[in-house]
Amino acid sequence: MSTSARQSFRALLASPGLTLIPGAYDALSARIIEEQGFSAIVAGGYAAAGSLLGQPDTGQSNMRDFADHYARICDAVAIPVYADGDTGFGGVNNMRQMVKAFEKAGVAALFFTDQVFPSRCGYLPGKQVIPLENMLAKLIAALDARSDESMMICARTDVFALEGEEAAIHRCQLFMEAGADMAKPQGIDQPDAIARLLRNVPGPHIATLSQAAGPSHTPPAALEKLGVAAATLPSLTLFAAAKAVRDSLSILKRDFALDNLQDKLISLDEYYKIVRLGEQLAKEKACDDAGLALIKK
Repeated sequence: MSTSARQSFRALLASPGLTLIPGAYDALSARIIEEQGFSAIVAGGYAAAGSLLGQPDTGQSNMRDFADHYARICDAVAIPVYADGDTGFGGVNNMRQMVKAFEKAGVAALFFTDQVFPSRCGYLPGKQVIPLENMLAKLIAALDARSDESMMICARTDVFALEGEEAAIHRCQLFMEAGADMAKPQGIDQPDAIARLLRNVPGPHIATLSQAAGPSHTPPAALEKLGVAAATLPSLTLFAAAKAVRDSLSILKRDFALDNLQDKLISLDEYYKIVRLGEQLAKEKACDDAGLALIKK
């Protein structure tokens, strides 16, 4: 991911209106998001745990697995990727390693939380947060570790579920004072609370529209009216894919035939377009032709 993609992500958040940022659970879903004309991608731990492990997001993966996963997603697309840095996977030294690894993987921006390590999905019960001074130390380490200043760093707090709105806003204010590019209070999802957040915390705000939060969401149009910069949909493609695969296999099992599956499947030509077979074959031919030209000299 080039510096220009990171600058593009900053520009997206600064532009008028609400930017919708769907989540990719792998490189193929990232390509489909890009093909459909979206301007950015979010890659989160919830979708990664589901796709890589077939498990819920309860902190059982590790930094290197995530860095490799995000690198494949970033390599598949040209649009910016906003990635989940979990807790930094430990203390300040772990945080430094995470930032360096994710930056090398090509992410345009990353966020991390003040949960204890190992963390869990922000919408699951049983969360705990670290003391504020420890989170600020990790944020300072993260800012110091990045080499490309255009890569945005967002500090997230999960304290809302434990101590309420005032505590969450207070932490976000201190994150911004410490130099974060964004501060995110997980769980502040309702219009009145979002409006108070925007009045009290500087910087762009990215809302979350997650299937993990259940059916109650503030609609995108309402978020835009409030002045929210963007909204991530981190698990949308994961849930869509899970349903499509299960439905197709159910039909196959029921009918013992392929006849009723055709409208459930993407065509071969469409699939090859997404995975860019034509581009790959053209590059193969160009290499072969160059090799032959050298031999004939």
